[in-house]
Amino acid sequence: MPHPSPSSHLKPLEAEYRPTVPTDVAGAIRYQQRGAHDPSQTTADGVIWRATRTPEGLATIAIRPGLRTVRAAAWGPGAAWTLDQLPRLCGADDDPGDFDASRHPLIAATHHRRPDLRIGATDLVFDALVSSVFEQKVTGLQAFGAWRRILTHYGDAAPGPTPRPMYAPPADWRMIPSWSWHRAGLEPPQSRTIVDAARRRASIERAAVAAVTGDDRDRVFTSLPGVGVWTSAETRIRAFGDPDAVSFGDYHVAHQVGYALTGSRVDDDGMRELLEPWKGQRQRVIRLIGASGVVEPRRGPRLAPEDHRDR
Repeated sequence: MPHPSPSSHLKPLEAEYRPTVPTDVAGAIRYQQRGAHDPSQTTADGVIWRATRTPEGLATIAIRPGLRTVRAAAWGPGAAWTLDQLPRLCGADDDPGDFDASRHPLIAATHHRRPDLRIGATDLVFDALVSSVFEQKVTGLQAFGAWRRILTHYGDAAPGPTPRPMYAPPADWRMIPSWSWHRAGLEPPQSRTIVDAARRRASIERAAVAAVTGDDRDRVFTSLPGVGVWTSAETRIRAFGDPDAVSFGDYHVAHQVGYALTGSRVDDDGMRELLEPWKGQRQRVIRLIGASGVVEPRRGPRLAPEDHRDR
């Protein structure tokens, strides 16, 4: 049963988007979900639901990807914004262009099999930055659990008839008390980074949007205390759909890239060298490796290192 909200009785705005090229819309949008129980995004009966805080206010968007047409309905003050932004969320502005997949047989085969792979963008810079900070220094389960707890307690209820209770990110992250961060499982360095960044939210968003290149955006984000290359790259991917951003500092990514391209693990330096021929499209290569199905065999019990990511 849909979960009624105070505005569930309001008629939604509706729109259709018809991609001009084959597009894995569900895959592009699913990347934005923070774990299976993300209170801001879920999928039910083939419909992707997202609760967001847009520049025009709260919104819920329900997206039904089809073979040729994407249908969407949206509720809340930010409904029109989400519908206007929908093509970018689906990856409309991600153009492989002159991407040369022939440099490696695995990449060539996967690109041939998955020409519909696209990298979507939310255009919600601060939310992308905050969700990336949540994932510093901890396992995915810990980060997703903290994200769920904070949004559920301090976010705003999503407008519209959502399939379960959903919440958009908080309006002001500075209002979350210190003990709530602790109870959610987020360490003081991460909560301080978020609160400090929230004080400069408007200027961060303006500077990131005005930046022309990925390097320029890195300089914007890494100027913030507690934000390093990994967090900046993840923010670029989520907010801007950056096809070149690489999450250096994440040993899982380096190991995956190394094993897929050479049959052996590599470190960050090795990954940088392997991806150099595709500079400008390195995130696309990483996505194609993920879609290839090639996975390094498990060597033993899964480890949970204390700090495997460069903040």
